[in-house]
Amino acid sequence: MVAHLRSSFSDRRIAIVASLALLTLFALAMLGARVAYTGSRGHSGVSWNLFLAWIPFALSLLIYARAKAGTPLRVLLPLGALWLVFFPNAPYLVTDLKHVAPGGRVPLLYDVLLFASSAWAGLLLGLTSLFLIHAVVRRLIGALNAWALVVGVLALSSFGIYLGRVHRWNSWDVVVHPGPLARQIGSGLLDPLSHPRPLGLTVLFTSFLLASYVVLYSFARLSPEWDALER
Repeated sequence: MVAHLRSSFSDRRIAIVASLALLTLFALAMLGARVAYTGSRGHSGVSWNLFLAWIPFALSLLIYARAKAGTPLRVLLPLGALWLVFFPNAPYLVTDLKHVAPGGRVPLLYDVLLFASSAWAGLLLGLTSLFLIHAVVRRLIGALNAWALVVGVLALSSFGIYLGRVHRWNSWDVVVHPGPLARQIGSGLLDPLSHPRPLGLTVLFTSFLLASYVVLYSFARLSPEWDALER
């Protein structure tokens, strides 16, 4: 039993999970210290956003392990769709940097470090989960098609981040409020040029995420230890 678990969840992935957990705990500790010092729950939403950022990462670990074990595609596809719905929650944490502002009892640099650490955790959780999904998809449909899927995922996620930050939609609204969400998305897709702000922000965020992913992917491919994740 232990041998099976070790084969499906390697030491390398355990180390990555542990390091991401450590970074997350650092951000939460900073948040807890801030709440204790100020006596208020200001910026406590960071903890919820970090929780949501872990969902796509956990799903990607599950999908990767199941794919490696030979799970049929009909089982992987629903898991992949669920991963895609929750994926924007991870890089969404980068947009929390907008809350950094001078004033108040807490030094500005403290809040800078708090939001930077949570943004860094969210970004790494998202991009690492994408790396695992990329590895699975590449084995199924080839390298070129897998890269096309990566770009498509990042574009859709960037638009999802815009919907979440500006219009306050959540991932679960796909199920809870599918009609209003679909109408808002449809109005933008039918005439994208009449909506320059969401279009511009989506392109900008897609470029940022793609550049960030290429950096992570390059390091992973250069390192034999990281490259073992794909085997």
